[in-house]
Amino acid sequence: MKTYVTFAAAALAEIAGCFAFWAWLRHDKSWVWLIPGLLALAVFAYLLTLAETDAAGRSYAAYGGVYIFAAVAWLWAVEGQRPDRWDILGVAICLVGSAIMIFAPRSA
Repeated sequence: MKTYVTFAAAALAEIAGCFAFWAWLRHDKSWVWLIPGLLALAVFAYLLTLAETDAAGRSYAAYGGVYIFAAVAWLWAVEGQRPDRWDILGVAICLVGSAIMIFAPRSA
């Protein structure tokens, strides 16, 4: 469960950092938005190193499912666009895939 908490925090930091760049480039916000954006992206990268997995690639792949969930939550909470049933189905499929990767028994 600690891995999912770490992934959730990383996803929030990554989305916030990327959104700062999006706001700067797509919504004509000040370049000052890049400062917290870069800091958030650095926090994101650090948080991914805390995941309790033995392989970076597996950690990043499993994180993808949590990121997709967080991105759809951001869509709704920040951008005001309610996810449709296809968004929800896609998120569910990704979270199942993520759980399989994280919790699957592995031989030593």
